[in-house]
Amino acid sequence: MKTISSCPSCSDTDIRHDMDIRDHSVSGEMFAVFQCNGCGLKFTNPCPSEEAIGRYYGSEEYVSHTDTRKGLINRLYHSVRKLTLKHKRSMAVKASGMSKGAVLDYGCGTGAFLSVMREGGWVVKGLEPDPLARANAKALHGIEAASPEALAAMPDGHFDVVTLWHVLEHVHRLHDTIEGLRRVLKPGGSIFIAVPNHASWDARHYGAFWAAWDLPRHLYHFSPDSMTKLLSAHGLTVTHMRPMWFDSFYVSMLSEKYLHGRVRLLPAVISGAVSNLMAFFDVKRCSSVIYQISKPA
Repeated sequence: MKTISSCPSCSDTDIRHDMDIRDHSVSGEMFAVFQCNGCGLKFTNPCPSEEAIGRYYGSEEYVSHTDTRKGLINRLYHSVRKLTLKHKRSMAVKASGMSKGAVLDYGCGTGAFLSVMREGGWVVKGLEPDPLARANAKALHGIEAASPEALAAMPDGHFDVVTLWHVLEHVHRLHDTIEGLRRVLKPGGSIFIAVPNHASWDARHYGAFWAAWDLPRHLYHFSPDSMTKLLSAHGLTVTHMRPMWFDSFYVSMLSEKYLHGRVRLLPAVISGAVSNLMAFFDVKRCSSVIYQISKPA
């Protein structure tokens, strides 16, 4: 485990212990969350090293790597994914002003998003650290994903759009990754980053049982303010924040399972609906937020 003495985002040493949270999905171990009093980022501390974290992904129910349909929650996840993938493609098309272009999906998982983009005529490239997910991307969608180390060899200004769908919270080399993605993005291009929001209503409602903490796989826990400050440090501007309406229901179902030992569908639906109602008036309170980010032309 690596103990962190300063904020991974802004390097401020004014950090404090916030809460302890159990890994409900794999190990059952307890982990601590700290908060930076400077930029507001929360982060897992100590956290597993890059070499050691692999075992915490060792669950066949980890849907982004296995594409499993096992269990009610994962079946529901798949039932809405087709809608959300097409919506993500629409956002990329609108942001780029192009019906076809080049897209890089960092942390592409099993390749579902890239498959939808390719169907729309886009040239696609995926980077994914997990060997199982890369194998599934090839088997399921014919996507030849590379490991993230390949980013360093990619040419400057090559991609029209770069996406990270629930990925940035997993990345050990936070600043190096953002800078590398900024480099390969064309001037005037767009980055989309989707992450959970610890300032959401459902995060506060479930507390330590909020499933989107997902310790220790999630190294960082963002709010809109902390995300904006992080990207600004790299010369990137958040132009839009968009809600992820389905995430509040998915996360609430998992949270109910962690809190009560079983999925309680009705309370989860109510919690998700209340969270979305709060976010309807203020997107900064949504369970998960998509940040649309621009690189100066």
